[in-house]
Amino acid sequence: MSPKLAAATVLRPRQDAGPAGRIARSAATAEGAHLAPGEFHAWFAQRRAAHSFRVDRIPFAELEGWSTQRDTGNLVHRSGRFFSVEGLAVSVDGGPDGWHQPVIRQPETGILGILVKEFDGVLHCLMQAKMEPGNPNLLQLSPTVQATRSNYTKVHRGADVKYIEYFTRPERGAVLADVLQSEHGSWFLHKHNRNMIVETTGDVPPDDDFRWLTLGQIAELLRLDNVVNMDARTVLSCVPRTAAQCEPAALHSDAELRAWLTEARARHDVHAERVPLAGLPGWARDDSSIHHLEGRYFEVVAASVQAGSREVTSWTQPLIRPRGRGVVAFLTRRINGVPHLLAHARTEGGLRGAVEIAPTVMYTPDNYADVAAADRPPFLDLALGADPARIRYGATHSEEGGRFLDAQSRYLVIEAEEGQAPLDAPEGYRWLTPGQLSLFVQQGHCVNVQARTLMACLDAIGYGIRR
Repeated sequence: MSPKLAAATVLRPRQDAGPAGRIARSAATAEGAHLAPGEFHAWFAQRRAAHSFRVDRIPFAELEGWSTQRDTGNLVHRSGRFFSVEGLAVSVDGGPDGWHQPVIRQPETGILGILVKEFDGVLHCLMQAKMEPGNPNLLQLSPTVQATRSNYTKVHRGADVKYIEYFTRPERGAVLADVLQSEHGSWFLHKHNRNMIVETTGDVPPDDDFRWLTLGQIAELLRLDNVVNMDARTVLSCVPRTAAQCEPAALHSDAELRAWLTEARARHDVHAERVPLAGLPGWARDDSSIHHLEGRYFEVVAASVQAGSREVTSWTQPLIRPRGRGVVAFLTRRINGVPHLLAHARTEGGLRGAVEIAPTVMYTPDNYADVAAADRPPFLDLALGADPARIRYGATHSEEGGRFLDAQSRYLVIEAEEGQAPLDAPEGYRWLTPGQLSLFVQQGHCVNVQARTLMACLDAIGYGIRR
């Protein structure tokens, strides 16, 4: 190597501490440069009134552009893109505890991106008021960009995805976070999306459906039911942290936790095989639904959608509709003064790695209504009967409104007592700190989407974070 080339070579720090510090400052700022406290809800109501939204259940025969494959019974789109509804056969360790279910197969990798920019020295996030047909209230706060590859390559021949260029053209901004993350492993097969945070310093064209908010303002909205959508929550969970913001010590070392997750993945032989949707054992189909014979779990339905604010203003599509509302909870304890969360290495048939870190509790109680107490999932009854005085966070959030209809869960952070959640955790569970959970989030495909929602909510209430 010549002296000239050596002199021109500049090594940079492996980690940039700057963004994390500025993110912490934004999280501590409850008044933004564009919306004062109290103005958000007026703007949001205005956006709701500005567009016509309507969602109606329809029979499968009225799906436009969709068809039932003759040989498999799968629901597919005529373009061969978007997604399909297929059958899935799951076996665990070759034993009898397998199952069959419908599943959404969407092999495309989409982009979930939040554009950030400094105003008055504070980072603001460009957030969107976005309609999704499955949301119970239709309009929720979403990332700047929430698009499948079919969306932003315009397979549907719709309008351009606004601001997509900031996430597809590297020269448009500085990348603060870019991680591939899984989505609901119980309903999707191997689906993942890029979760991105990109900072720009240039002028950003305004749009009535978008507003700049600080992380502190978004944190207040995360305390409310069904305001911040799932896609925004998962991107927010990916914000970088400085070492100073994380705990100096923990019950288990980072290496021990990595070994725990790896061992859980290696121990269970989870085999998920695509099978025809027609004749799926335990499931039946009629004119308007594909449902479980016992009326449990979920059903596949069809909907007609009108949305004046979307790239395509009307369409039809299949949706998964859960039977009952879920409960998702982290139990927490302070161990020698350090906050810890009780995490579960959970198996889901649709995950690429079969096992990811999940909250302590992640169940739909209606599915266990007739199950004897001794056979109910660990900690479920503790979460359902938690003393309100010990609930550190509680809100109802919707799941992916673009694919799921009325899918809602009560998200909780519950402070447990020693007798309820001992340090010697049951098999499949481990205590970890919020900082350790954040480290796994940064790696991608390690923390499931429900745990990432609670990660964003923990950040919102400042639990275990040093500002």
